[in-house]
Amino acid sequence: MARNIFNPVVLLISLLFSLISFAQESSTVRYVDARQLTVIGQPISFPERPFARLNPAFIQSKSLATKFNQSTGMMVLFSTDSKIIRAKWHTSDMCIVGVNTGANCQKGLDLYIRENGMWKFAGVGAPEMNASCEAHESTIVTGMSHGIKECILYLPLFDRIDSLEIGIEKSSAILPLDNPFRHRIVFHGSSITHGSAASRAGMSYVSRFGRENDLYCFNMGFSGQCKLQKEFALILARIKADAFIFDTFSNPNPHEIRTRFNEFVDIIRESHPETPLIFIQTIRREKRNFNRLADAFENEKQQVAKKMVKNRMKKDKNIYFIDSDGFLGDDSLGTADGTHPTDLGFSRMLKKLTPKIIGILNNYGIK
Repeated sequence: MARNIFNPVVLLISLLFSLISFAQESSTVRYVDARQLTVIGQPISFPERPFARLNPAFIQSKSLATKFNQSTGMMVLFSTDSKIIRAKWHTSDMCIVGVNTGANCQKGLDLYIRENGMWKFAGVGAPEMNASCEAHESTIVTGMSHGIKECILYLPLFDRIDSLEIGIEKSSAILPLDNPFRHRIVFHGSSITHGSAASRAGMSYVSRFGRENDLYCFNMGFSGQCKLQKEFALILARIKADAFIFDTFSNPNPHEIRTRFNEFVDIIRESHPETPLIFIQTIRREKRNFNRLADAFENEKQQVAKKMVKNRMKKDKNIYFIDSDGFLGDDSLGTADGTHPTDLGFSRMLKKLTPKIIGILNNYGIK
């Protein structure tokens, strides 16, 4: 039987070649501040921090302020004729990867290039997770052909961006790209909406829904902390939106749903009297399979959520409820931990969700 033999000489030679290649490539690259390009994903303008999705001054909670500063769902749009795309970026120094959150999702960049009208994956900006975890430099894609490429670079889902530079060949051009997405769709919800178990920054179901349907989607997912709070409703009410899509029943308990739901809707309705509000039932957590207490709790939560929305629908024709039956399949392959959808889980969710959401949006001329 053949054996795998560790050869330090071969490893050293391989490392040296990699370093030489990196140095040669770096010497031919110039960097452009991403702020000179098109940055989108802020539902309320916050020019002091162009890569933060919301102004942390909107909220008193320190943990939520941290999440407001995250670049979740934000994108840099540009076109370039460079055959290489690199990046240098700074994040927080947090080095602890979440239980359900990989490094590329937490701190990495995710590049897509438009080809024949479709956005296709081009490469990942892999973060540095072995040193301070705050200074990162990566080749995202190299060896491309000549010609103009239209690019979307998704920013980290679970960290902030303090600075970002895009690297291209010195002889190449890079220009801001107009926002290719239509309308303004706000997603608000839990860690599922935030994108916890997505493999890369552009693989949350919110980003995928926007990319696949040419819709401008804002990710207002707040992992573990979306509980129909009045504070959230007041912020959402300030956002200019053509539709709201809510994953708001995953985090609160049944009592919180009963006592907070109507006030939450009332606040948003004051500034959005006829905007469609689409509420998605929370997924069926697989921990219910053998845990009777969890099964009873989750069942009550789902029943209360459905009842509250259905009652509100009787007097508000612009509120909708989408059940989550079959979202993740029944083979236990769709989540990282029984709760948080993986890329496969998000694919299954979108297969069920997309036609229902698009059908509702089309009724409002959102096409």
